[in-house]
Amino acid sequence: MSQEREDILRFVKDDGISVIRLWFADILGQIKGFAITPRELEHAFSQGLGFDGSSIEGFARIHESDLMAHPDPTTFTLLPNDTGYRSARMICDLKTPDGEPFAGDTRHVLRRNLEKASEKGYTFYVGPELEFFIFRDDKSTEILDQGGYFDASIQEKGTALRQKSIFALEEMGIPVEYSHHEVAPSQHEIDLRYTDALRMADRCMTYRFIIKELVRDAGCYATFMPKPIFGVNGSGMHVHQSLFKGEHNAFFDPQAPYNLSDMARHYLAGLLKYVREITAVLNQHVNSYKRLVAGYEAPVYVCWGQMNRSALVRVPRIRIGYESSTRLELRSPDPVANPYLAFAVMLAAGLKGIEEQIEPPDPVEEDLYNLGGTERERLNIKILPASLYEAISAAEGSELVREALGDHVFAKFIHNKKIEWDDWSRQVTDYEIKRYLPIL
Repeated sequence: MSQEREDILRFVKDDGISVIRLWFADILGQIKGFAITPRELEHAFSQGLGFDGSSIEGFARIHESDLMAHPDPTTFTLLPNDTGYRSARMICDLKTPDGEPFAGDTRHVLRRNLEKASEKGYTFYVGPELEFFIFRDDKSTEILDQGGYFDASIQEKGTALRQKSIFALEEMGIPVEYSHHEVAPSQHEIDLRYTDALRMADRCMTYRFIIKELVRDAGCYATFMPKPIFGVNGSGMHVHQSLFKGEHNAFFDPQAPYNLSDMARHYLAGLLKYVREITAVLNQHVNSYKRLVAGYEAPVYVCWGQMNRSALVRVPRIRIGYESSTRLELRSPDPVANPYLAFAVMLAAGLKGIEEQIEPPDPVEEDLYNLGGTERERLNIKILPASLYEAISAAEGSELVREALGDHVFAKFIHNKKIEWDDWSRQVTDYEIKRYLPIL
């Protein structure tokens, strides 16, 4: 047994840990898992623990349902709690009983794409900005405050809950870079410090879980739903990303415009070329497309720029001496995306751009919301899918998405999204009742 595993076993015993929670993600990025006692931990490390995957969304069929959860010791951390007993969690890799990686494990999907990058000498780093709302309860969208962008308060309940969440994340070894009130009332953002994509995906899963649990414990409700309130900004997950070769940021070129290397420009072009195909993964719910509309700071138009926050991809300006922070910011994903799959398809699109040596179009710095359709057409600016149905259609015909996700996850994901769209299409909404019943 590795020294790392032995250290965990010793810590669990000496520190009086009562419960170890083993987590994994379903195909949509929801945390699933089970708890074990310390006496089962050594067996979990050496053999894995079996469970029935037939009822987990996107996993196995009934006749091939046996799966094994293998805890990754690098993800061991204590969980915050006020219950009087100490608990810890680890995130698992899923395998078949014969020891092969399970094709439906979305963590494995990301790992497989990262290995492709590694074979080319690259390490993929990401820094997501996850936004969320805090409401009075889970039955309504009653807000806690009337705050706006960067409003400062130490009295409001939402601010206190955001701060409590930051303390909990830091105690778990998840570094927080920034936090602030967002544009909409009762909307908040906590930004995690840049790190490699696999570690960050694990942290995103933990981030969402911890915030929802801590806010619920305080009698309120946190939601990462992309557009819970009509008429105000929705919640996004802007993802800053770059490729490193060793300690060198491969995106940086001090002599190039925007300081973007040739590799960075090709990666950018790949994102722009394939973004419509990967949108269903980045924005996976019907509600996601209520956010992706013009006028609420969410990107709609497929273009890039530096100062332009209406562009799909932004190139943040860097300070002299901070060349390692050269990066691209993809602004369309939302915070309920499965981070393992989202990071995988972003990377796949960028690497394809590098492989195909694609050149990006000229940057656009005008406010795209104020450009007329004729002007956008002249600039050859495409539009993101306007609905989940349109996004599914683009993904279903995409070889890039199929290759990035693998046949199993690709098929299960598309099937799940078609069911969601069909369910939504049959709904009669409040809007229709209010709009049509009085006149039809």
